[in-house]
Amino acid sequence: MKKLDRLFIIVLDSLGVGALPDAEEYGDLGANTLGHIAEALPLKLPVMESLGLGNILDVRGISPASAPRGAWGKAASRTKGKDSTVGHWELAGVPVDQPLPTWPQGIDSAVIRDFEEAIGRKCLGGGVASGTQIIAELGARHVETGFPIVYTSADSVFQIAAHEEVVGLEKLYHWCEIARKTLSVGRVIARPFIGQEGSWQRTANRHDYALPAPGKTMLDALQEKGCPVVAVGKIADLFAGRGIDESWPTKSNDHGMDKTLEIARQEGKGLVFVNLVDFDSVYGHRRDVRGYRDALESFDFRLGALLPLLRNDEAVLITADHGCDPVFKGTDHTREYVPILAAGPPMSPVPLGCRNSFADIAASAVDLLVGPAVWSGPAGESFADTLVQEG
Repeated sequence: MKKLDRLFIIVLDSLGVGALPDAEEYGDLGANTLGHIAEALPLKLPVMESLGLGNILDVRGISPASAPRGAWGKAASRTKGKDSTVGHWELAGVPVDQPLPTWPQGIDSAVIRDFEEAIGRKCLGGGVASGTQIIAELGARHVETGFPIVYTSADSVFQIAAHEEVVGLEKLYHWCEIARKTLSVGRVIARPFIGQEGSWQRTANRHDYALPAPGKTMLDALQEKGCPVVAVGKIADLFAGRGIDESWPTKSNDHGMDKTLEIARQEGKGLVFVNLVDFDSVYGHRRDVRGYRDALESFDFRLGALLPLLRNDEAVLITADHGCDPVFKGTDHTREYVPILAAGPPMSPVPLGCRNSFADIAASAVDLLVGPAVWSGPAGESFADTLVQEG
């Protein structure tokens, strides 16, 4: 099998492509992020359509390609959970058998009490809430007192919101570091905002403090073999900085694609692992169907600029980490399949079928970049040998 010099993996955060068989256990039966967006509004994604997106599922406005330019398929999740942390861990080869802890009735009072003692001040909130909603409710009180706003969601998260001009980023990040040391949730998230009552705005200075993955990831495996790993977006946050040689945080999808294109224009080797979080945080959770649609079309246009930059031994693989259907009930993530699209000069236009785990992507990436039989820990089954053309 021919190896690649460089592989770009781009995670369209929350772009699910239909409910998983166990979706009913999560209250997500009938969810379909991509399908429902296309049903709600006209959707044109000509570049991904040409790669085989319409061959993965029936999508209004996106036709199956008779001669796709790329490989196509979808993957199920073996992980117990549906948030970004465990989704990315599985994409990197580490499914999670036990769900991370959550607070479906609100953050435990003992947890809040311990956190208050650690930071030396009271907290506001504590319930299950959307970020924009709880800031609207408690923002004025926070500005008056300087007390942080804490809240959670259906995911394994402890979120801390604070006004940048009242508390400051340095102190907010310090509070998150304190919480991270004592909590077993998947992520502690800094949620800074600005503005005044009636016009609060969350900023791009969000920072995620994740648990380290509970096993050897593809990032670790590649790094051990001297294969560089470059992270774009919140990838470094999600892996607690482990297995990463170079990290480029970003402030938006467009910023993430700007950086990805900049990297692609330069010669390089290894894995470029990209997360585009706006699909999830800005549009999915806020049930902004039009915004999600527009962001997809914008990404498709930028993908069209990336593909011609790929050299003879380079490829791109596009996937997701869970769903967040903006048409479905509620504001939480949804339990869905994720798409797989792969393209580039070495790639064969082949069907990849329905993979049993996101971890198949990790196993394939390691095979493509450093060769088979070098990683003793992948939970997935590689499809690399059917993906890359010889010669």
